[in-house]
Amino acid sequence: MKRGFFAVIFVLGLAAAGPSTSALAAAEQARAAPQTEPKPKTLAPVAPAPATLPPRVRVGGTVVGGLTVTAAERTVRKSFATPLSIVVDGRRFRIDPTKLGKAYVEGAVARTKAAKPGARIPLAVSVDGRAVRAWAVRLSSRLERHPTDAALRLRDGKPFIVRQRYGRKLDRGELVRRVAAALAANDRRPVRLRTKKVLPRALANGFGAVIVIERGKNMLSLYRGARLWRTFNVATGQSAYPTPRGRFEIVTMWRNPWWYPPPSDWAQGLEPVPPGPANPLGTRWMGISAPSVGIHGTPQPQSIGYSVSHGCVRMLVPEAEWLFERVSIGTTVFVI
Repeated sequence: MKRGFFAVIFVLGLAAAGPSTSALAAAEQARAAPQTEPKPKTLAPVAPAPATLPPRVRVGGTVVGGLTVTAAERTVRKSFATPLSIVVDGRRFRIDPTKLGKAYVEGAVARTKAAKPGARIPLAVSVDGRAVRAWAVRLSSRLERHPTDAALRLRDGKPFIVRQRYGRKLDRGELVRRVAAALAANDRRPVRLRTKKVLPRALANGFGAVIVIERGKNMLSLYRGARLWRTFNVATGQSAYPTPRGRFEIVTMWRNPWWYPPPSDWAQGLEPVPPGPANPLGTRWMGISAPSVGIHGTPQPQSIGYSVSHGCVRMLVPEAEWLFERVSIGTTVFVI
């Protein structure tokens, strides 16, 4: 009992004695050390918001209000680069404005800084006239078409008319003016034009009477264009003086003609014959573009149907008079 009692008293004595000498010294040193204030936190500087353009301002029709200068310049350049449509006869073509002109974007946007809200600032554009004209030439070459005249041909011994084709012509001057105006105004509404019809010089309905003379059959056929009108038995040239083959036209027409000796060996020494029953030409003469050759009446009806003339085409007098009234100078004559 005594030994345990003394142990408890010993422990309590130690607790009452307080901290050790070393602990006290450390605390004393801590109190003696200089106290330092904590450094305040520094904040990064905040950049001011970029200035924007006045609201609802437009440059060349493009809204740039509320944008920064850089964004506004980018927007206007993109707007100017928008392709311009050209519509000709319903066909659409597009051109790149940046290849035909230059827009002065920086200067136009700079003017908006002092503009009032809702202001409209024009966009200055320099148009390259030479480039626009060169482009117009290229487009015209794709759209224009030369007219084709109607033509009279002979096919299988009969007249045949090749139909005409109308041409198309584009007004290049008008095209250049309107494209240049659209580029200068930065206007991207389609430019619409139409080509003009170009008439051929010879139309299919311009061919009237056509004569076809068949030497082998001693026959003359009169056509209205390509439609047969009437046929006649005739006399053509003999083998020594054949009626020439080819395409000719009537160049002279005489009523009650005189007959004059042609410059040929068979007519040497002969005298002119005045109009009358004995005239070798009858009452009508239709000279063709072959020298000294024509279609005429004859006082020798027995020669019709044979190759007996000196190159001319003989007809019965009444039939020659009928034909004379239905042809004219310029009428085509085919001899086959």
